[in-house]
Amino acid sequence: MRSFDFAPLYRASIGFDQIADLLDRVSAHEGGQSSYPPYNIEKTGEDGYRISIAAAGFSEADLEIEVKEKTLNVSAHKPKAEDNKTYLHRGIATRAFERQFHLADHVRAVGASYEDGMLHIDLIREVPEALKPRRIQIQSKSPLQVEASPA
Repeated sequence: MRSFDFAPLYRASIGFDQIADLLDRVSAHEGGQSSYPPYNIEKTGEDGYRISIAAAGFSEADLEIEVKEKTLNVSAHKPKAEDNKTYLHRGIATRAFERQFHLADHVRAVGASYEDGMLHIDLIREVPEALKPRRIQIQSKSPLQVEASPA
């Protein structure tokens, strides 16, 4: 496991302590998470993202998408069926899976679609107006100074 020293970050910035938690969580899961099923994460616009998961062999009813506490959970469970087929080679995996994606602040899932064995989940980052940059006007007198009234 890797160890990171965040002391320089803490000396020069405020409110970035969540980064340390995120890096610890990622490094803890580095070797433990399966590569099944394969997936892509793409940037579709300035504030848009799309996660595409290869889910061949599953129907829409077998797939479940849930967002809980800034975590996007995608899972698939195929009901056991009586399969009397004899396979000479079985290369299409249809085993159950669960995949988690940690979402940044103000990122939310806006839709999902399933087409040609690919599950697409669209996400968007919506920064609230209160957090967007704004200009502060400079005045010649400070509004906090109390003007003395003439006697």
